Order: sequence, then C-alpha cells, then structure tokens
Amino acid sequence: MDTKPTASPNNLTAQFDEIVCCITETRNRVFRLANSGLIDLYWLIGEKLSFKIKSSQWGDGVISQLADYIAANADNSKGFSDKNLWRMKQFYETYCTADKKLSALLRQINWTNNLSIMSRCKTLEEREFYINLSIKERLSTRELNKTIDRGLYERTMLDKPILSAVMREIAPISERSFRDRYVMDFIGSNCDNEYSMKQAIIAKMKDFILEIGKDFLYMGQEYRVQVGNEDFRIDLLFFHRELRCLVAFEIKMGRFRPADLGQLEFYLEALDRDIRKPHENPSIGILLCKDKDDEVVEYAMSRSLSPTLVAQYQLSLPTKKTLQTKMKELFD
Repeated sequence: MDTKPTASPNNLTAQFDEIVCCITETRNRVFRLANSGLIDLYWLIGEKLSFKIKSSQWGDGVISQLADYIAANADNSKGFSDKNLWRMKQFYETYCTADKKLSALLRQINWTNNLSIMSRCKTLEEREFYINLSIKERLSTRELNKTIDRGLYERTMLDKPILSAVMREIAPISERSFRDRYVMDFIGSNCDNEYSMKQAIIAKMKDFILEIGKDFLYMGQEYRVQVGNEDFRIDLLFFHRELRCLVAFEIKMGRFRPADLGQLEFYLEALDRDIRKPHENPSIGILLCKDKDDEVVEYAMSRSLSPTLVAQYQLSLPTKKTLQTKMKELFD
C-alpha cells in the first residue's frame, strides 16, 4: 500500500511554477550571454576590418574575398556575407569613440535592432535614446522601426509635460514616463464622441500601448468605482509597472476646461481609497484632451493636490521633417 503523502493541487502548481520559472530564467540568461557574445564577435571583426582598410593593408575588394573564404572554411558561416561584414565595420566605426556605458548597452540588444538604430538614426544622442528604449521596453525590430518612423525621439525631446506639484513630488521619474502630446493616428478620424474614441483605442490597444509605453498594463475600460450609492466610470484604467501605481485616463473630445480636473481628482481619490493595494503608490490621473491652452492648464494645476497631468492627443502624425525643424529651432 502506497503511504507516500500526496500534495494538494494548489501546492503542486506552486512547485511546478517554480521549475518553469527556473527554465525561463536560465533560457533568458543563456540568450543574453549568446547575444552579448555575438555582438562582441561582430565588434571584433569590425575593428579588424576597419584597421586593415584604414591602414591600406586591404583594398575594398578583399572584403568579398574574406566572405567567400569564411563561407568555404567556417562552420555555420551564415551571417558573414560581404554585406554584413561591411556592416560590422560600420558598427565598430560608429561606436568606437562612444563611452563604456553605451558600448555595454549595445550588447543588450540584438544585432537586427542595432542595425536599424545605426542606419536610421543620425546622431549619437538619438541612437542612445533608441538603444535604451529597446532595452527598457524589449522592443521587437518591427516595434523599434515603428517608433523611429513615428519620430519618438524628436517628440520626446520637444515634449515638456506640465505636471502637478504633487505628481513631481511622489513620482520624480514621471516626467520621462508621460508626455505632453500623444499621437493616435492609428484610431482613424471617424470618432465623433468619447465613447467611439474609447472603442477605437480598445480595438487598437497594442498600438496605444506602444505609443504610451510598454510599462502600462491595461486593466479595463469604463472601470467602475462606487462611492456612496452611486457608480462612476473611469474611461481607461492601467497599471504602470515602473511607477507601481494605477493610472486613470479620462478622454475629452474638446478643449481642456478646469472643471474636468475636478472630476479626475475625484476618481483618483476613489481609486486610492477603495482599489489601490497597500504596497502600491498613489494613483495618477491623465486628462487626454483634443486641445489645451498651456497657461490655462498651469493655472488649473497650480493648486492641485492630486498627481495629475493634462495631455493633448493628435490624430495625425507630424512629419519627421517638421519635428527635426522644430528641434533645430529649439537647440539653436
């Protein structure tokens, strides 16, 4: 007769999850080490090629000969075509004068993302911005190219969000977590009321998350909070992983009105009293409106006791040329 104790299903699940977690962590660690090793190899090859050509020891045609030689003599020679060898040389020459911190960051993203950033970004500052973004948000190459297409670097440099004093105090990093303007060209131009706009955002949630940032975890639309005997509905509710707090989005089709802020503050109070967990930080509110006067916003928020932000949404994406012109004007 088998007298061995049997574990409860819940206990077994917890034990199984622990093993699955070990497998996942080890695979991720192996992938990071392999990726770092590969980038180190490409850097080394790029350095050697750069030296040989700059010192006139090799002519340009030698690169094609090298590619043929690698194909004939090296195991698993995929990825070492003459075109890729030239990219390795360019990769080394692009970053060889960069500081050690940036050089370390290069090894945390894959080669394809490195190529996109190297070829599409014009300055070292822009490249560093997208390298950090790729690491922080674990962007796929498709997502990375989309953010570059959307001029996220230029828009971020031009963005100066107006935050309430309380928000700056309780969430010092919020200025880099939120923006003054969000571009939502992906929802189309047929939204004629707040409900249809919310539905369009829900239908394109992946694009919306990419625009506002991957640290936002979606929790629901028309999120119900009960105060007294009345029900109230928050347009969109998210949780922000880095800030460790609930973030309520209220959408307004028209121009910002100071009275809108009172409604948002009421929702934040309800979230903090009834929904927020003890280990979480105070909830943050974002009023997303079609238009706003920054001076009116500043007046309205000057005595606000809640962590809030008033942002504007646009339904069309500014051209890269327009953004770059504005950046030139700003830095000049």
